[in-house]
Amino acid sequence: MKIQNSTTLKTLLFVVSLVSVAPAFAQADKSQYTLWNPTPRELMRPISTDRPDMTESPYTVDAGHFQIETDLLNYSYDRHNASFANERAESWSVAAANVKVGLCNSTDLQVLIPTYNWVRVKDRTTGAVQKNSGFGDIVTRLKINIWGNDGGKTAFGIMPFVKFPTAQDNLGNDAFEGGLILPLAVELPAGWSMGLMTEVDFNEDVSGSGYHPEFINTITFSRGLIGNLGGYVEFFSLVSAESGSDWIGTLNGGLTYAVTDDIQLDAGVNIGVTRAADDFNPFVGITWRF
Repeated sequence: MKIQNSTTLKTLLFVVSLVSVAPAFAQADKSQYTLWNPTPRELMRPISTDRPDMTESPYTVDAGHFQIETDLLNYSYDRHNASFANERAESWSVAAANVKVGLCNSTDLQVLIPTYNWVRVKDRTTGAVQKNSGFGDIVTRLKINIWGNDGGKTAFGIMPFVKFPTAQDNLGNDAFEGGLILPLAVELPAGWSMGLMTEVDFNEDVSGSGYHPEFINTITFSRGLIGNLGGYVEFFSLVSAESGSDWIGTLNGGLTYAVTDDIQLDAGVNIGVTRAADDFNPFVGITWRF
């Protein structure tokens, strides 16, 4: 096509230049922001949480901001156990929190605080009951986004973590443990999103004589439903390399509701599909970013 006059040429060049620089404005450089120089609100990402599903998110909290993700109430029930023992196990967790702080644009620090736990196991044959309650084991995690934090069809992160033996009343195993989490997020057509996660844990043997790896894999699909209401379905799998261990598998689902840009409510349930998994695990929670 031949351009007949300079005005038309200048107009065309102007439009082309706007199109070419648009991505630069859409993804502003935020590398200068840190814990001590917080990201301005107008440049903050949409809120992204590591709950309510078990699949962690690759997206980090913006630099200089905090995010508290809380299990307000979490209940689990197990009757059909892997050992076929005639037992009934119940547990409650209250106000367990994941406190996050953005260190820089691509990294946040997380501290998981198991505020109060209550466990009750009843032997249905003898009638004996064992109860334990108190504080649980603290976990610290570092989430590093590798790509996709501020845009794109996919995002990926790495999350090393360490568990500290802080549990009371025999609620833990008095061992330091840790591992690595690899979360991937994928944007799908028709408003759907998919999350994939692989995790390797290094946990102490039941005998206390050494450590063994455990492998976790999850897949989750989520979508907005009506207004600020969203939902998800998920499959969770855990396989342990320890001798005599059984496969743990659960089918999970739940809802999320965005109260504001910085507050999200959630509720869900995890259903065991193997005998080694808890039979029934409902919960409700809240996330607050500031």
